[in-house]
Amino acid sequence: MHNTMHHAGVVGTGIYIPETKMSAAEISKATGGLWSEEAVIDKLGIISKPIPGPDDGTQEMGAKAALDCLKNTGVDPKEIDLILCIGEEWKEYPLTTSALYIQDRIGAVNAWGIDVQNRCCTCCAAIKMAVDALSSDPEIKTVMIVGGYRNGDFVDYTDKDMSMMYDLGAGAGAMILKKNYGKNKVLGSHIIADGSLARTEGVRVGGINEPFNPGNIEAGYRSLKLFDAQKMKDRLNEVSMVNWFKCIDESLRKGGKTRADIGYLAILHFKRSAHLALLKELGLSEDKSIYLENYGHLGQIDQILSIHLALQNGRIKDGTNVVTLAAGIGYVWAANLIEWG
Repeated sequence: MHNTMHHAGVVGTGIYIPETKMSAAEISKATGGLWSEEAVIDKLGIISKPIPGPDDGTQEMGAKAALDCLKNTGVDPKEIDLILCIGEEWKEYPLTTSALYIQDRIGAVNAWGIDVQNRCCTCCAAIKMAVDALSSDPEIKTVMIVGGYRNGDFVDYTDKDMSMMYDLGAGAGAMILKKNYGKNKVLGSHIIADGSLARTEGVRVGGINEPFNPGNIEAGYRSLKLFDAQKMKDRLNEVSMVNWFKCIDESLRKGGKTRADIGYLAILHFKRSAHLALLKELGLSEDKSIYLENYGHLGQIDQILSIHLALQNGRIKDGTNVVTLAAGIGYVWAANLIEWG
């Protein structure tokens, strides 16, 4: 049959990074000196991070990354059948669909689109969804995954519980996948969720349970908080690494590979010691990954950014087995395996 799918392949990527930056020294100052500049660089692993300028709305940044992706791949926007938008819920206007804003901005007139949300795991989840859509629907041949992110807007640097989020920045990424593309094949994905942590962190104010009122607006916009820090930390200490390795190993198994085959790890930004420990556990040298110390954490955009940078500097080439790795609050762990070339 003409529409039988043998594989889905990654055509290419695009990114948009705001020009405005926040330095380690500025982060240190924002914490009131609780964190020194040296500790921000050495422990948290942030030299600087992009923060949004006046025109850097979540949806608009996504559109700019989508345009960059089209330019880099030479794909005609009219070829896109589906847009899976991984942009964050914090955006220009609540209850608007980011996928459709981007569809219009890039002229993807033949595409339908939907917003998907899994916090920082959204890209890895969307790669699986894209492959599933391409394999199950004969009418879908080209999928764009795209989104913007600026959850750094909510960070309260004076909250010492929140040091794990001092790295939140702003930016956007896009990736195009095609049915039977012939290269850069997605070979496996694995996702694990633990809903017992669904309400251990989030933005506390501005929803139905704690709506904005005249007295809480200022605090509300700095209310990305750990609701139950102890429960979260205890549970993550117990399961987080185990779940990550299971996601990696299952993705590899589904693609007929083992840890020894990993050539590049496209991983989210987190503290330096944990990054190095993870590479060591997988038997990978530091050049088999890019530590995003000049970007901080762009949420679910990190995997696209990492692949984009690695293609530019030659860390991913023909024959490289790329493993993407993410974790999202809520709590979700995910990995994908892409055989490049």
